Amino acid sequence: MLNKKVLMIANQFPPMGGSGVQRSSKFAKYLPAFGWEPIVLTRTCQTDLKDNTLLGDIPEQLKIIRTKAYDLTELKGPLGLLGKVIARKVLIPDGDVLWYRKSKKQALKIIKEHNIRMIYTTSYPYSDHLLGLFIKNQCPEVQWIADFRDEWTKNPYIIDMNYPSYRRKIEKKMEERVVSQCDYFITNTPLMLSNFLRSYPIQKKSYVIPNGYDEEDFRHLDKSINKSKVLTITYTGSMYGRRKPDNFLKAVSDLIHEGKINSSDLRIQFIGNISKDMKQSIQNKYQLGTSVSFLPYMEHKKSIEKLLESDILLFIIGAGKGAENFYSGKVFEYMNANRPILALVPKHGVAADVIRETNTGIIAETSDVREIKKAALHLYSEWKTDRLTINPDWDKIKRFERKALTKELSAIFDKAYQ
Repeated sequence: MLNKKVLMIANQFPPMGGSGVQRSSKFAKYLPAFGWEPIVLTRTCQTDLKDNTLLGDIPEQLKIIRTKAYDLTELKGPLGLLGKVIARKVLIPDGDVLWYRKSKKQALKIIKEHNIRMIYTTSYPYSDHLLGLFIKNQCPEVQWIADFRDEWTKNPYIIDMNYPSYRRKIEKKMEERVVSQCDYFITNTPLMLSNFLRSYPIQKKSYVIPNGYDEEDFRHLDKSINKSKVLTITYTGSMYGRRKPDNFLKAVSDLIHEGKINSSDLRIQFIGNISKDMKQSIQNKYQLGTSVSFLPYMEHKKSIEKLLESDILLFIIGAGKGAENFYSGKVFEYMNANRPILALVPKHGVAADVIRETNTGIIAETSDVREIKKAALHLYSEWKTDRLTINPDWDKIKRFERKALTKELSAIFDKAYQ
């Protein structure tokens, strides 16, 4: 019988969809296998980005406590745009700070009622960690594990927001308090941890647990490679900020106009949240016609099925300061899908490292169109001549299986619980 409890504070949690929910929901799924009973504190979900099938992945006995979201980005009608501006430009550190403030009493109530001795917070949003900080200050005896899926003040997407100096100072102070006062500190890449260590003396309490894939998500699916009638290149996930397909599409467009690729051989599909303006811009700028298609966000299992219907998987990390420090969770599902990855990433970053180590794809510098053309043409030629194969290092890939990663987290929990 489980008697070790942990309160998981995860604002982003199913049925909310998107990549941000995967890490905490998979931890919650597998922690009972290692003697831990998670209790999840999250928010209600009115967002359009929903995936109710993710709830079926979570044990029925898991206790999930939902408090009102107070999410201004979900306001409807004329207030919608104003809500988004306030949430993204005014509220500090993020729009979910209202949820953090309104959930304080509920968090303390849960700790008291369930005799909680340990909490786990995960970001984004960073307001999750502020709730952890509040609890730590109110209940010093409670052990606190802070898990950073992305960096905070050095996050390239935060840097690109070009916030005023007063806000940057406020967030830096928030980050300092969180990092210094948590009992254990986790990041999902070694380079990300190195960045934190340059600012904070936290070596003795720090760990790296990467993102990963869940083998159960691939259960009953055929991962064998079967050549498609047209070369199918698939990208899954959102496009925003630096993460854009422009250099890839420019490379493909050039190859078509140079007569090196036949457009009738090609199908490029983008699956996920991509703005209407970006779609229109792509169609107008690159004139690729029916070779490019856009599919809306779909249930996680269906998106995996789309990966397995593809010949090549497109992975993009936008160029710029800090881009070398992270990889998104989708790269691990790509690797497990047993399809060649065309990775447009910083060549000296962690994403490139993990693809090289697992022998799962070809790497081209994000901003180098000539290099992307060379990689794309090579893959096209291999497909055309029935030589498009992959020889992954499965032993290394299996290190990123979600259950194995949860075992690493449970070991930190066990250490904190002693």
